[in-house]
Amino acid sequence: MPFEAKVIHAATQRLRQRREDNQQEYARRRSEVYQRLPRIQTIDHQLRKTVTLAATTALKKGADPAQAIAAIRDANLALQQERAQLLQRNGYSPDYLLEKPVCPLCKDSGWVGARMCDCLKSLCTEEQNLLLSSMLDLKDQSFENFRLDYYSPTDQAIMGMVLNICRNFAVEFGTYAYQNLMLFGPPGVGKTFLSAAIARVVSERGFSVVYDTAIQIFSQFEMEKFTHDPESIKSTQRYLSCDLLILDDLGSEFLSPMVQTTLYHLINARLVSNRCTVISTNLTLTDIDTRYSRQSASRLKGEYQLLRCVGPDIRQKKRR
Repeated sequence: MPFEAKVIHAATQRLRQRREDNQQEYARRRSEVYQRLPRIQTIDHQLRKTVTLAATTALKKGADPAQAIAAIRDANLALQQERAQLLQRNGYSPDYLLEKPVCPLCKDSGWVGARMCDCLKSLCTEEQNLLLSSMLDLKDQSFENFRLDYYSPTDQAIMGMVLNICRNFAVEFGTYAYQNLMLFGPPGVGKTFLSAAIARVVSERGFSVVYDTAIQIFSQFEMEKFTHDPESIKSTQRYLSCDLLILDDLGSEFLSPMVQTTLYHLINARLVSNRCTVISTNLTLTDIDTRYSRQSASRLKGEYQLLRCVGPDIRQKKRR
């Protein structure tokens, strides 16, 4: 689940802040108790010194290490018992002064070995949703809010089927029968709305999702080719490596040999790496045949589940 670098960076910053807040809260609790119960501070100081002093004494006197270790253990246990009793008698839990990480699994580092911890993954998902929400209305554009009553009875049957396929694709992402979807039809019939609903569900399930328009995607690839700018390289890499790419409004871009090459490269690379893609377009299937190369058109029509969207322009209908 390769999240974008900026998503991971933002999530890591939040994790670091969470760790600092936790440490500050621990320091506050310790200061509070030390002021109220000075004996606790003395005990903590003794506990820190006990091991070093006892070990040093044992080495100097040539004493039996086993006896020294037993003495250390007994002394520490007595101090810890006194400490716990003092805390409880004064209304604190015995573990009130234990510095506990928010996530016991990774100790708030965000990683368990080389694997991203679920706590960091959850923060990445939240940051990804914020990024998607800046481009899509994830709050309102959900499967639950997709209204079939805008459509005629005949169109309702078609759009109901499209809705079910999109919902199942999102809910069963990665295991669903269809790996790629292409929603095509006239403007305003719900293609972007359904794409946003897919993005929302797939992202909330912890997969990396990138949404962008065809114009922006092809522009980034062109910039990378001619400028070799590091940021452009990162942008194009995110289109290739994310779990789900949502390419909106295919056909709105200015057609050029560069676009033809980029489209084929993007489609083919994601197919080869078994990464899922959702494309929305106002083009007809005939338009796709005449507009794009034979190789690209073949892959779009042969490797994607084609979902024809029909109906009135919902945007205009809502405004009326």
